[in-house]
Amino acid sequence: MAHRTRVYRKPLTVSLMGFGLGGKKTDNSMVLTPGYTGKTNDKGKPATGKPGPSVGFYGFMHNFLIGQSVPETLWLNLLTVEQLQQLHIYSGGLGIVPWEIMPIGEACDTAKSLQTSLAGRLLPLSRFCLLTETGLHYSEGIAHQGYKESMIDPSVSVDFSGKDPKVIWVDPEKRPWRFLTALLGFLSQTGNPGFDCYQLRFGLLRARSKVERLGIWSGGLRVRNNAGEQYVSGTDDFVESLIMLPQQILGTLWFANLQLEMTELDQLSKIVYSATLNYFENQNMKNKAPAGLASNQFWQLCERKFQDLVYVCDDFNKTKAQRKIFARFANQAYDCFCAKDTARQLDAWAKNRPNLGKYLKDQTKTEEKRLQHE
Repeated sequence: MAHRTRVYRKPLTVSLMGFGLGGKKTDNSMVLTPGYTGKTNDKGKPATGKPGPSVGFYGFMHNFLIGQSVPETLWLNLLTVEQLQQLHIYSGGLGIVPWEIMPIGEACDTAKSLQTSLAGRLLPLSRFCLLTETGLHYSEGIAHQGYKESMIDPSVSVDFSGKDPKVIWVDPEKRPWRFLTALLGFLSQTGNPGFDCYQLRFGLLRARSKVERLGIWSGGLRVRNNAGEQYVSGTDDFVESLIMLPQQILGTLWFANLQLEMTELDQLSKIVYSATLNYFENQNMKNKAPAGLASNQFWQLCERKFQDLVYVCDDFNKTKAQRKIFARFANQAYDCFCAKDTARQLDAWAKNRPNLGKYLKDQTKTEEKRLQHE
């Protein structure tokens, strides 16, 4: 049992290096590979340590499929040799785990091999600890390329369609479930590839004929950068969410309807923001804070019913019923921050109350068009 525990601790400890925060904590004056300049700045002095490849500059959001058991979850998220070849980003293929052949420097042959393989990417030795006669030196280890060089963890969602690549960063004010349409962008038939998450795309293909119910777990750590130091502030945090997918109806029609509903929800949040802002401005109160809080409150209320929306996006009547619930959430968020106790408040409240008629009416028009085409 003790031996098994030691084996499990190895990948856990090494994988945590991927989330090592950048900054001045690393002693980059220690260089193990002769002539290696990756740890020096333009002036030739020791540079600040780079963030781990799994956290990046602001904090990557990672995504994995969740099955009904641990073995099923592992099976869903494993990549095959053929899939690795299709990615064209890991020239070293699967590679070997670092502890089988440990590197002797930042740019030795083993280190270069780890930089180009999937195993080296998922288990990154991004920090070195050197024992000397004077003590322990903590220094930057193997540096991995980032998404701008087309190198990413397969669990990160990236968009390479534009001039500059884009990734989905962790945002504590925007829960991961709100990125669901971006994460599943590969289901779209619009011709625009948009964001793509290899972990989800390959896993869903494998799950279609084998798994009846599965979910998408998304999470990550939000970080800040200041004067070369990376840290977690009081407003940053680790966020996560789990959304279950209706495997039996998962397809282009379901996804198109989900995109439409998410767009409408985003529009509702803007209506709540504007209505709350106008409420206070009508009373000569120049304060945007309540408007932002009301919008956030709306999204928090929506989270309670978002899973239900995901399950019914293939059924117009059920989606219509959900819209009534979300419209109620918009009014509830507005009422929470816009009092109507005094005559002046009541007048401003009634004048600026969210107009949700278009949101409820547009859905009826959409169904009428659909019936005409049929």
